Amino acid sequence: MKHWLLSFGVVFVALAFLLQGASAADRHPGVTAASIGVGAASTASFFALQGWTLHGRHRSGALGSTGAAVVTTAGCLALSPIIGTVLTQRELTYREAYGLFADCVIPFIGAWLVDKAFEAHPEWEPDRAVVRPARAVVRSERPVRLRASRHRQ
Repeated sequence: MKHWLLSFGVVFVALAFLLQGASAADRHPGVTAASIGVGAASTASFFALQGWTLHGRHRSGALGSTGAAVVTTAGCLALSPIIGTVLTQRELTYREAYGLFADCVIPFIGAWLVDKAFEAHPEWEPDRAVVRPARAVVRSERPVRLRASRHRQ
């Protein structure tokens, strides 16, 4: 009974962090769906590589628990931005891409940590910088090329 209560508490806290990170106004619903979908697929792949047990005492391959974790994390890192781009139908911002990467490494709170880091350092996000329109070049502003003198002194 204590085991189930502890498990329920951990899931509850993880979901609380997930919902807190999802409150960011900049996060597209497609990015959230990509994070949850690829994360669930990575978790299922980990357990499939482990023979559907947590401890991985099976004879189905050479991967141990660490190898399975590395392989599924690498798969998550590769697929998350691809799926996120397809679901949003646009190029991901730096914040969204790094949030997807962080969710692969630190589930549930990775994107929240990335959001906090980007809020503290807005210069990290060049696509949100104010872009000034280009000035028209006036004829008098063109660079003047100095000609070499024909007479040497």
